[in-house]
Parts: sequence; C-alpha cells; structure tokens
Amino acid sequence: MLRNINPILSPDLLHALRAMGHGDEIVIADANFPGSSTGPDCIRADGSSASEVLRAILSVMPLDTFVPDPALTMQVVGEPEAIPEAVADFQTIIDEVADNGAHIQGLERFAFYDRAATAFAIVQTGERRLYGNIILKKGVIA
Repeated sequence: MLRNINPILSPDLLHALRAMGHGDEIVIADANFPGSSTGPDCIRADGSSASEVLRAILSVMPLDTFVPDPALTMQVVGEPEAIPEAVADFQTIIDEVADNGAHIQGLERFAFYDRAATAFAIVQTGERRLYGNIILKKGVIA
C-alpha cells in the first residue's frame, strides 16, 4: 500500500501509467469490450467499475492539453448523438477530477476499436453499463 494512492490503482496499472509518455493513450473498458484480443497489454480490474477506474487514473494522470480530444468514448450504434449513462458519468468525473478539463468526444464503434488497438494499455473493468469505454490521452506534468 502507498499513501495518497487510490487502491484501485494496482501495481500493474501504476506501472503502465508511469511508463506512459506524453500523448500515449490508455483505454478504460467495460466488461463486454474485447480487451484481451484488441492488441495492447490488458490489465484486469474486474472488481471495479469504469467510473471508479477513471476517477483513480485521473487522480494521478493529467489529460493532454495539446489536442482537442483527450477523452474519447464509443458512440452508440445507430444513435451517434446519444449520451449513455456511463458517458454522462465519465464527463462528470472529468469535470470534477481532471486537472485539465475536457469535453468527451465520440468515435464510431469500429474507429474506437482501431484507436484502442494502438493504445499503450487497456484496463478491463467489471463495468456492466453499455458503452462504458473511454480512451484517455496522457498530458505532461510540469
């Protein structure tokens, strides 16, 4: 255990976050996401929701301020303007916790999978809400 570090941040997840550089991306994925077969290392967080993991990650990782879209979610198939419950929750967490605020942008489902395949890592959560997936781009620490 460490002081002032959210216990949801497992040793593997802390290692990934620390190893990431500016501009690297990490995926927080729901329980239905194909995390193990998408490509990057898959870190399991089955006992936590995507919202809990997002809050924990943003407590130690800045969002990129050099891009217009440092937080991306998967659009609802057939309803790209819809905002699922999980995504609304993600936006609230970003507004409350992120040191650099950002408005979440949406990606079409297969574009989201393609982007996730190039991420540094995927954190597979136990999130059961549909569309509970988000990609975060790491910023710099001054």
